Amino acid sequence: MKKASVAWVTVADGPALALWCVPLEGALCVVSGPGEQAAPGLAEADEAQVTLRGDHGGRIVTWRARVSRVLPGTDEWDTLAPLVGAKRLNAPGSTADLVARWAADGCALVRLRPAGDVVHGGQLPADSLAEPPRPTSAVRAARKPFRLHRVRRR
Repeated sequence: MKKASVAWVTVADGPALALWCVPLEGALCVVSGPGEQAAPGLAEADEAQVTLRGDHGGRIVTWRARVSRVLPGTDEWDTLAPLVGAKRLNAPGSTADLVARWAADGCALVRLRPAGDVVHGGQLPADSLAEPPRPTSAVRAARKPFRLHRVRRR
């Protein structure tokens, strides 16, 4: 968990979402909301399931997490938000500006602390657990093949 930068988080019966995270003080911190990543239901949840992958790209551990929201204006916010903001890649402005925007826009900073059983190693399922693609209204336009020149028939 110390090296995690992305975690797959499942809230209730929803799909697993890949979320950017920062490991701090034995927990994973996740920011979501306007202008940040979408994590529907995470800020209001009491519990979630977290899955982390290893350097080889495969799952190495899955655990239940206790979810707690860190509110702006608290000592915990003043301590954690700047640490998480400093790790945020490609953020416009300074860390202080980013943290102020999170507070003003109502972004949720949540901590995911391990709670309960940890599944790892030989306990992990052998199958892929891949889910079918979600339904979407997006379509791919059929394009004509690209030709650099006119093809002559003989």
